[in-house]
Amino acid sequence: MDTQNPVTVTEPRTGVLLITLNRPHVRNAIDRRLAEAVDAALVRLETDPSLTVGILTGAGGHFCSGMDLKAFPTQGVPRVADRGLAGLTRARLRKPLIAAVEGAAVAGGFELALACDLITAADTAFFALPEVARGLIAAEGGAIRLPGRVPYHVAMEMLLTAAPLPATDAARYGLVSRLTAEGGALDAALALADRLLAHSPDTVHLTKRIVQDTRGLDDHAAYAVQDPLATPVFATAAAVEGAQAFTEKRPPAWQR
Repeated sequence: MDTQNPVTVTEPRTGVLLITLNRPHVRNAIDRRLAEAVDAALVRLETDPSLTVGILTGAGGHFCSGMDLKAFPTQGVPRVADRGLAGLTRARLRKPLIAAVEGAAVAGGFELALACDLITAADTAFFALPEVARGLIAAEGGAIRLPGRVPYHVAMEMLLTAAPLPATDAARYGLVSRLTAEGGALDAALALADRLLAHSPDTVHLTKRIVQDTRGLDDHAAYAVQDPLATPVFATAAAVEGAQAFTEKRPPAWQR
């Protein structure tokens, strides 16, 4: 790990961008420098046509302890432009992002994970939103997203009492996509990324957009939004290739 940079960005395999929060001495707490580095990595993910999916993880056995409270009095909340905490919590990313969680995903760190599309977690990890205990609000997605991801009363207990949620319970509620032994969250995230890479990148990205654009709409309104996006796909080369590959019992050869 490069200790000279707050974030180390590597590409362990084709199509995947691994983004590692690298302030392990403070459980990867987010200061202004780290926030801007994560934002730059997310811009790279979105703009590099060779990349299909991103993975966000943390160094040193923890995901992220949230905003750096020591830096807060002078730096404020480390939002980047209109994209939210670390350029992620209010961003509208086109490409899927997977959170690989070991140890603590707390406060803004949990909000980063909630902003991802998939979460893998070690069975020793835990999630928490302790903002009320610090005179703050979980204002980067915690209070908005969590009640829709776990049962309402579980979310309210976390938000109002600062109670932690073990990853084992988070998996039981469906918040965690893959639960692993300690140290296995990144491998599970890479395995999920491999599954995404086996599919047409255009349709993976478009499927994510449809989910985002139709969330909260009734069926009639949702179809009105979806159909102009989805209908042209059925006339694309990717659709033809997918059908031919199925018929010929071979892996599809997607254009990337």
